[in-house]
Amino acid sequence: MTRTTFLPKWRMLAAAGAVSLAVGGCTNTGEQTNTTGEDGGDDQQVVKETENTGEGCTLEEYGVEKIDLENAVVGFSQSEPDTAAFRAAETESIKSAAEEVGVEKLIVTNANAELPKQIADIKNMINQGAEFLIVAPINSDGLDPALDAAKKAGVPVLTIDRKVTNTPCEDYIAFLGSDFYEQGQRAADAMNEATGGEGKVAILLGSSGNNVTEERNAGFKDQVEAEYPGLEIVAEQTGNFARDEGQAVTEQLLQSNPDITAIYAHNDEMALGAVTAVKAAGRDPGGDIKIVSIDGTANAVQAIIDGDINAVIESNPRFGPLAFETAQKFYNGEAIPEDVIIEDDEYNSENAEENLDEAF
Repeated sequence: MTRTTFLPKWRMLAAAGAVSLAVGGCTNTGEQTNTTGEDGGDDQQVVKETENTGEGCTLEEYGVEKIDLENAVVGFSQSEPDTAAFRAAETESIKSAAEEVGVEKLIVTNANAELPKQIADIKNMINQGAEFLIVAPINSDGLDPALDAAKKAGVPVLTIDRKVTNTPCEDYIAFLGSDFYEQGQRAADAMNEATGGEGKVAILLGSSGNNVTEERNAGFKDQVEAEYPGLEIVAEQTGNFARDEGQAVTEQLLQSNPDITAIYAHNDEMALGAVTAVKAAGRDPGGDIKIVSIDGTANAVQAIIDGDINAVIESNPRFGPLAFETAQKFYNGEAIPEDVIIEDDEYNSENAEENLDEAF
């Protein structure tokens, strides 16, 4: 399996015209540096590729006709409500990049976390003439009817954020997103740093049935087992990536496990819910109960500044430029790797205040 890794300074640039991304199709073991910013500044982005032998998904192999993106109808299926900061930033990034590219029409739908609705949304976009689809899947499984409909209609599908279990270059072109397993590992590193290597850790799990939850959890637990014997995982329970559920679950966990000294949340929303629960229990979030999460929302980064959260591993939601660059490479006949991975930065007490404006 080949994959391309993108290394932004803090985030992907929000404008599609501001990037020049190589996504595979040639051998490249070096680095390429682009000095461009989303507002014309000097924000630097480093694009680094793993060795690529040219293998990957091509237009010919996928079996669809070439189109001109500037005159195309593109559909974007968002999985969850834009009330969540990550989803809002993701949707806005797609819209902004589509406008920059100049697509004829962008159809945007939101499944509101309902799989049957996402399947219906995708089919409806195909019926409305969508020629290319960008999909943020609700779950890793279950989109088969929608992907089958797209395949039958000759409409390529690019998945972002969550990877599906279907067959790449048959059911979809490629996955664009973060290395969730590595995010979990880095969260374990940050937890070890925050706790001084000793602690009883509770885990707030994301929703079940998707690779984000599975890999963020596996990465964290594997890293703890391999590197940090002083960290003991004493409980784990799902909070479904929601702030209210994260709060409720934390309240329960603190009652049943009063010796908890650290919380690892699979996303910032649950971490912020945990902060509220810890305070309500008369404990000190960020102090006697360390909190580490993943995302990079402005509220969570502010919580680091306020001393309530110890560290946040960034998960970049700005897929728009990368999605349209990948689509253009695909239509130009280049081979697209199965996974196109963005490596993410980290917010902590040393850099949170300085980089608050980089959060979403």
